[in-house]
Amino acid sequence: MTIPLPRLLIIGAGGFGREVLAWAEDVLQATSSPEWTIGGFLDSNQQALEPFGINLPIVGDPATYQPQPQDRFVCAIGDPQIKLKVARSIQARGGLFVNVIHPTAYVGPRCRMGIGNILCPQAMMTCDASLGDFVALNFRASVAHDAQVGSGCTINGFADVTGGVHIGEGVLLGSHAAITPRAVVEDGARVGAGSVVIRHVKAGQTVLGVPASAGLFRADD
Repeated sequence: MTIPLPRLLIIGAGGFGREVLAWAEDVLQATSSPEWTIGGFLDSNQQALEPFGINLPIVGDPATYQPQPQDRFVCAIGDPQIKLKVARSIQARGGLFVNVIHPTAYVGPRCRMGIGNILCPQAMMTCDASLGDFVALNFRASVAHDAQVGSGCTINGFADVTGGVHIGEGVLLGSHAAITPRAVVEDGARVGAGSVVIRHVKAGQTVLGVPASAGLFRADD
């Protein structure tokens, strides 16, 4: 008797969710012994996939879906705070999360990561770095030696987390942002695209520029 593989459900059927579908398909194509199949999506919008001709179902709303024994999850929501809330709610209902690591991503020696992480094409962890749970490293994002990235963070494309950096929980780094060695970015902070953090970003702060500063940000921008 053949035991069916678990089915991967992607939480979020928006743009990033459709990208994660492509990366998950690449994972399956690259292995002869898959750990799961792709079962569909969870999203509050049942019509989210209709314009794209994707032949997979939206099986439920993440706010109310009850995980089944065969389900495995990954959360493709970009906003870190929403991602943490949704993923932890599914987890509290018994949902099991898996890491989706693209075949072209690099995870170096002695790196550690939790569950529900997404490593997109050509993302990199060099060595002795760590990720919490539900972290997304987008296209060509990098995390260098001895850096620590907390749960729920979204590290967008080409962002550079350098050696010894400490990033708290639920942080958003915009595309091409750079965090210089041993800098600290506290929980819930946001670093704008192309910005360079040279020392310290406080919890909940939004910073922009080179060097990154909260003084450059206006709430009405």
